[in-house]
Amino acid sequence: MISAMAERSGRPGAPSALREQNRRRVIHALEAHGDLTQADLARETGLATATVSNIVRALIGEGTVATDSSRARRTVHLVRAAGHVVGIDHGHRHVRVAVGDLSHTILAETRAELAIGVTAEEGLAVASSLLTDVLQRAGVDRSTVVGAGMGLPAPIERATGRVGSPSILPGWVGVDASAVATRALGLPVTVKVGNDANLGALAERRWGAGIGVTDMAYLKLSEGVGAGLIINGDVFSGMTGTAGEIGHTTTDEFGDVCRCGNRGCLETLVSAGRVSRLLEPTLGRRATIAEIADQARLGQRACVRVLEDVGRLVGRALADLCNVFNPELILVGGELAQASPVLIPAIRGVVDRCGVPSATASLQIVPAKLGERTHILGAFALAVEGIPAPTFTS
Repeated sequence: MISAMAERSGRPGAPSALREQNRRRVIHALEAHGDLTQADLARETGLATATVSNIVRALIGEGTVATDSSRARRTVHLVRAAGHVVGIDHGHRHVRVAVGDLSHTILAETRAELAIGVTAEEGLAVASSLLTDVLQRAGVDRSTVVGAGMGLPAPIERATGRVGSPSILPGWVGVDASAVATRALGLPVTVKVGNDANLGALAERRWGAGIGVTDMAYLKLSEGVGAGLIINGDVFSGMTGTAGEIGHTTTDEFGDVCRCGNRGCLETLVSAGRVSRLLEPTLGRRATIAEIADQARLGQRACVRVLEDVGRLVGRALADLCNVFNPELILVGGELAQASPVLIPAIRGVVDRCGVPSATASLQIVPAKLGERTHILGAFALAVEGIPAPTFTS
């Protein structure tokens, strides 16, 4: 077998099997990350720049990839005339559905609000209606869908694929989420299902602020609170899918009863709904998080105070996470990330005060990059896993 060092040295006479393997490494990098420069491809694949250049030239000739010089950097992307992907973000209070192509471009998307506590069947009925709408608007035939992914705000048991933790998402408890979603949506492929915070971490690692980071956490601050963990470059979900359930760490054991059955969980103190309710007497109505974030930027005292309190509470939990996990990067996402200018300094202050210095000195805490599309793009990433790369001749 010819070694990787031999490949990097450009030694002539490499067998066709190695050339095929290197081509597939380039294609899989483009599958995972979308548009990349040739320098990016060299870093992602570990191949020499000259090898990447030769492979890209051959793939252009075959019509498998194309280049784009419309931006400041010349990028390479896959050419895929056929095949589409469906992504679904099913939250506690909403469902968002999107259809895209295999270069991760969203062609159409839509969203609907859900009543708290809807059953799996009720939520998926809404998702099915939205799916029909986005397929029509995008001009995509259902038969061309080659991958589908869905995020849920609950643990997914690795061994069974069933939704676990009896109280976190009550309408889905014990449901084989993939099987039920596949039947409800009527797609020609199996719908893959994952925890939404994990999908957020996956999307940010591939296309967002986490590119190139091997150990990171994506913090989702919305109606539910959770963390998606990336360890050694891969999503870590734990044996029963509950890794990263930071929202259910105990902050006040005599506090409000949480939907998980415990008292005083972090989520009972910092969820988006809790923030809105706390500020209702001051603002005179139940404001959205976007409105509260805007008021905080304008210096509205109560909004700033509540958001800073949220940041301090979250920071205490993250300090413990850093002491155990020691990530390089924490990304703040979800609905409350709209208030990052207030939240992150408050989080940072507590993490620095309570975390082990060696675990926090080099830690970055920044807003997630992909915004409200983070979980949809994570569903896309889940959907395309295992889809064969284009075939080509040696």
